[in-house]
Amino acid sequence: MRDYLLDLVKHSHDLGCFDLIKIEGTDQETKITGLGADQSVVLSGKFHNPVPDFIGTFGMPNLNKLKIILNLEEYREGATLTKTFNSQNELDGIEFKNAAGDFKNNYRFMVANVITSKLKTPKFAGVNWHIKFEPSVASVQRLKWQAAANAEEPFFQVKTDGNDLKFSFGDHSSHAGSFVFQHDVGGTLKRAWHYPVNTFINILNLSGDKIVQMSDDGAAQITVDSGLGLYTYILPAQTK
Repeated sequence: MRDYLLDLVKHSHDLGCFDLIKIEGTDQETKITGLGADQSVVLSGKFHNPVPDFIGTFGMPNLNKLKIILNLEEYREGATLTKTFNSQNELDGIEFKNAAGDFKNNYRFMVANVITSKLKTPKFAGVNWHIKFEPSVASVQRLKWQAAANAEEPFFQVKTDGNDLKFSFGDHSSHAGSFVFQHDVGGTLKRAWHYPVNTFINILNLSGDKIVQMSDDGAAQITVDSGLGLYTYILPAQTK
């Protein structure tokens, strides 16, 4: 169970915009949903194999606390993680116990009706994806350099220039920067859209295989295969 919990924390809390996610698990699949605190990104995911320990619908709040507990030295070797249930037999948390049994923590879930009312992710009707590619390590590094040089800019602009996908920061009335993020994208964006810099970079920083898709309908999507699961991040474009 610990590996799955660490994977969930890494692909939600560690991005800096999620502190609450929802799990919906059956013996057929385990689904993950989340909404960024500023609503700039929607997360949907699924583990490659159903997780028997995650059967039921529940919320995982205060992900920072969960991360701290998971990384305590006492739980690195020989720890026992035990599911806990409430009086209605709903999964409501995990008890952590070290190998010696003399160091314990409890992490509490939100039960189904609470998480359902707390986390309302917007419905995504679907769009046409006009560009699709695998981002290179070099391109991500170039994006980081431009973000550092334009640290005052919370958003960057995306547009195509011929067959190339170009990212731009700022405008010509002040400081500005631009670069080609991807050559020969094989598609066109007729309109310029803006996306949050930090969120975009943090997702691309995740380990695993990634696919980026962009739409002229005003959305970007990044999928990340962690090895344990497939995480999909949808970023609605800003009409800045």
